[in-house]
Amino acid sequence: MPSTQPEAKKDQPDQQAESETSLPFPNAIPQPITKPSGTNSTIYIASFFTPPSPRPKASRHHTSWVPSPDPYKLCADSTFTSETTPDTPYTASPSTEDCLAIQQWGRLNAGHWVVSRHELLTTSADDSNMRWAPLLVLDSCAFVVGVRREFLKNLPWGVTVSSADVAKVVWEASDVTILINNDLQGPHSPSADSGVLFLSEKKTRKQAKAACQALGESLWSPDSETASIQPNLNYLAYQKRVKKSSKFWVAAEGDGARSISVSGEVASEDGSVRLPVLCTQTAPFSNNTAQDTSEQWQITVESNNEKLTGFRDRNTFRFLGIRYAPEPQRFAYSEAYKGNGSDVSALEYGSQCFQYGSGSEDCLFLNIWTPYLPRSGCAKKKNLKPVMFWIHGGAFTGGTANDETFDGANIVSRGDVVLVAINYRLGKLGFLALDDRETNGNYGLADIVVALDWVRENIKDFGGDPDRITVFGQSAGAGAARALIASPEAKGKFAAAIPLSNLGGLGYGTTYSKYFTISEAAERGGNALVEAANCTDTPSPVECLRGLPVDQVTSLNGDIRYLVVDGKYLTSDELPLSPGEALDIQLMMGITAEDGGPFISFQQDITAEEQEKWITSQGFPYPSSDLYPLAPLDNITMAVDWKGAQLATDAVFRCIDQATVNAALTNSLLPHVYYYEFDRTYQTPGWPKTDLCEPQGRPDGDPSAPPGYLRCHSGELLYVFGNIAREGLPFRDNRDLAFEQLTLDMFASFARTYDPNPDEAFLEARGFESTLGAVRRTGRWEAAVDGDLKLRALDWPGEEGSQMEGFRSAERCEWLELGLDYYL
Repeated sequence: MPSTQPEAKKDQPDQQAESETSLPFPNAIPQPITKPSGTNSTIYIASFFTPPSPRPKASRHHTSWVPSPDPYKLCADSTFTSETTPDTPYTASPSTEDCLAIQQWGRLNAGHWVVSRHELLTTSADDSNMRWAPLLVLDSCAFVVGVRREFLKNLPWGVTVSSADVAKVVWEASDVTILINNDLQGPHSPSADSGVLFLSEKKTRKQAKAACQALGESLWSPDSETASIQPNLNYLAYQKRVKKSSKFWVAAEGDGARSISVSGEVASEDGSVRLPVLCTQTAPFSNNTAQDTSEQWQITVESNNEKLTGFRDRNTFRFLGIRYAPEPQRFAYSEAYKGNGSDVSALEYGSQCFQYGSGSEDCLFLNIWTPYLPRSGCAKKKNLKPVMFWIHGGAFTGGTANDETFDGANIVSRGDVVLVAINYRLGKLGFLALDDRETNGNYGLADIVVALDWVRENIKDFGGDPDRITVFGQSAGAGAARALIASPEAKGKFAAAIPLSNLGGLGYGTTYSKYFTISEAAERGGNALVEAANCTDTPSPVECLRGLPVDQVTSLNGDIRYLVVDGKYLTSDELPLSPGEALDIQLMMGITAEDGGPFISFQQDITAEEQEKWITSQGFPYPSSDLYPLAPLDNITMAVDWKGAQLATDAVFRCIDQATVNAALTNSLLPHVYYYEFDRTYQTPGWPKTDLCEPQGRPDGDPSAPPGYLRCHSGELLYVFGNIAREGLPFRDNRDLAFEQLTLDMFASFARTYDPNPDEAFLEARGFESTLGAVRRTGRWEAAVDGDLKLRALDWPGEEGSQMEGFRSAERCEWLELGLDYYL
């Protein structure tokens, strides 16, 4: 990634549409040919045509080729996998017996290589009796897009290619994209059957039919009684992946051939014409309890020297439990994993990291959801999707990337992004620090950096752009994202960040934004663990701890969950926000309106007179009633709890995050920040399990009527990931679904463009009418800038229009000594 801060950009891509020119066959000059030795080598190439003049830039070559003074040669089983220049000769082997003569590098105008064989018309050795016959047409990444049948049946040197090889060639000839009009209602949506598979590589009608069959599908039929696919076609044109005049192969009766245009017009077609392809997409939806990994939905991607087999559901391709690091030594830093060339299943989640008596120390896995798979080894930069890199929360003691709350199918499908969710070591195993010059802590943070390195190296194989990674996480995951912004080891490895509900300030939250020294962390919990394990008087306490069973180590005393200043991953005790620092990222962040609610012990029965004693028992100073009045509720206990939640939110979340934004802007570390507060939430079922975070009234609650409920910590997650229906939960009113769509669309827009305002043309193309209406009604989400600190109040917009307002609780934060100038 460039060292300078990435610029926000428009949603609409600026690349030109793929060329649709036909493939001319220029004249060529015959060259001698050497028969390769052996009969077991599959040779797809003989010799290149002379390139047009001026010569185009060369595209690919074999990674094992080395400069050679010999004539141009190409050897058996060669493929093109990396870039080179056209003027340097290469050979794959010192032996000439296995090589064929190459005339020259050459590429046609449409970006396709033409490969041919040297065919003798007579038995005469006279060159005048020789000619070249086109056999294969390769694109710039050296994948077959056209094949002469006689060539595949029987190569001139007697090597036969099986039908399985032919099928493989056909499959490798195209990338594949899942397109669906995803309104987040899953199988109950009126557009549930609007999905298609789009194969961008142009084929004849016969090849198109075979390509769909290779995926277990058929050509999509305009006669099928499914929801309209018009938004899918509109979106392809919006992306400029096709021209507005483009046509696609679709099904026809009998031996006929039909195409459909971008505008939806169906017409008869010459079957020999080469067009991109629309296949059916009949894979079932997955949900929070079931996913169909049957062989018919499986698909394999070559990445990191492995063949990873995942599967697709209705919305996305899913690759689960991918190893990014070998099992780490306990209390040692993880290392990058490299595959050994084997076939690996990515059909099921890997183990969660050990926590609360379950899981494994062999847990460094990640999950990938993607709407787009490029051809193997050939990811075109302009087609790659932005990547959202998710770090789960859980106090650095619990949580997993496998949590169904964070399932990526909906945000990937509707948002057109790639999602990666990672595991990292937790608690004592992830954060033990001892003052022994060896056990420096931050093992969990280091795992996250290793995962980030894996993604940067390999995500292109899954359709993701390594230069457009947005790191985002919630709660402790937001603390980890903040630490990555501060870490020298992560600098330059991601382009943007979204910390959701970052903690700091007072009480429980302090250590998520202000880091201990190693000595302080050891005093806080590490030394107690060593003592509890009876390892104090051993030659090496950490070796002693390594020798104990994992459940014994993790069950012993010791408060160990803290980020520390280790000198490598963190070099200062806070995020550097002083003048002269450089953050070099785009930033969006915020909280929920009563984020701190679950971080106090709610009382079941309390009077107004008892509130001071209760609040101070929670570790907070007691405020005046002018600063924190009781909520206007008939239930006095609920009114006092509301007041405590307001105080905890300011002290732990709001004040420190607003001060962070202000310092970054005042000191010119960032030009702007998109800041928000959620005024509507939908509490996750598993946590915190308190009625105060659930709206009362109606069959399923009335979320539009606070202070009847608290907008609590984690209450934004179902909206951000679009998983209310997927979790089997009801829409509580007529705004829940629309607000879920709007929220996802804004977060995904930031990942695509570093601006949470979705491009209206994007929304129109995809048919996202509800979000389009909301965007037009409320106007733009304005970024906070130096001297004008604004936030977006996130709720379904009413008739009042703009939802922009100034930062909240300024006077309260000053009283808490966490004012806007806290970092200045």
